[in-house]
Amino acid sequence: MREPIETNALLPLTPSPPPPPPQALLERLKDYGQEDAFALWDELSPDERDLLVKDIEGLDLPRLDRIIRCSLRSQGLPVAAIEPVPESCVSTVEERTLEERERWWKMGLKAISDGKLAVLLLSGGQGTRLGSSDPKGCFNVGLPSGKSLFQLQAERILCVQRLAVQAASEGSGGSVSIHWYVMTSPFTDEATRKFFESHKFFGLESDQVTFFQQGTIPSVSKDGRFIMETPFRVAKSPDGNGGVYAALKYSKLLEDMATRGIKYVDCYGVDNALVRVADPTFLGYFIDKAVAAAAKVVRKAYPQEKVGVFVRRGKGGPLTVVEYSELDQSLASVVNQETGRLRFCWSNVCLHMFTLDFLNQVANALEKDSMS
Repeated sequence: MREPIETNALLPLTPSPPPPPPQALLERLKDYGQEDAFALWDELSPDERDLLVKDIEGLDLPRLDRIIRCSLRSQGLPVAAIEPVPESCVSTVEERTLEERERWWKMGLKAISDGKLAVLLLSGGQGTRLGSSDPKGCFNVGLPSGKSLFQLQAERILCVQRLAVQAASEGSGGSVSIHWYVMTSPFTDEATRKFFESHKFFGLESDQVTFFQQGTIPSVSKDGRFIMETPFRVAKSPDGNGGVYAALKYSKLLEDMATRGIKYVDCYGVDNALVRVADPTFLGYFIDKAVAAAAKVVRKAYPQEKVGVFVRRGKGGPLTVVEYSELDQSLASVVNQETGRLRFCWSNVCLHMFTLDFLNQVANALEKDSMS
């Protein structure tokens, strides 16, 4: 008879539960109703849990909560009635005399030759609507030259520099450099830098171009909850052209502008093949009017054109932009009988001029709000 063989039995072990999320961080999320960001915590690997914690720790939760609450409160609330922009606020080029335009041109060139103007390009978007994942500025708009938007704009800066030299030096051989600040996003920054480098900055000096990134903001659902890109990462998007103020402040570029003696900033969007970069006439007009901010506008072509328009918000209220999707069609079609134009006709095409003082005021006010 065989003797029994001694064996070591292996009993199934119950896996130990994962460590809970950091208590303090979880409590902070609960304070703002965002604890669902940890909903899949137990299913994450240790590395993924670390990534999620770092991602949430990097969010300015109080500021985001104020933005979300403000947005939710505004839904369905009545807004101040809109009025057309007063005629006194608009100066159409065709109604100006040749002498006025020449005076503004010379004033603008003088300020440029004195180094008082910088150009600020908003180029954080990708060309998805153009069928490309590259930065919009890399796009070839179909000209026989094959030039990209970036190249067209760089060459216009070079042209204005030459005009300013001619106006200032009268053949004395001086030089003028217009500094170009290029705002990218986390999605376009590396590709934009490489594109400029591979094209030798399109004839500009590399040290007259400064790249900086706009911020991002979490994507939220209709009820204000964070949308998760993955179980361990909050979905984020660039914070729009309005993010330029905080980005300039955070990157210390407002200080950089002051150090360079810059007083005026020409700001525009990248997806404009016709933009007159550093337009001396616009700059001269801006200086002559002694205002803090101005916009170039284009007359709306027809009532259904998909462009936002400048309006006055309430009697004597501030000028603001109403997007085409927000403008009632009955208002969009009304014609001003005195001018023969649409009552709301001045479209926003993202062409702005700011004083450096104005940019500082806005950036400081936003920073104060984020800390309150």
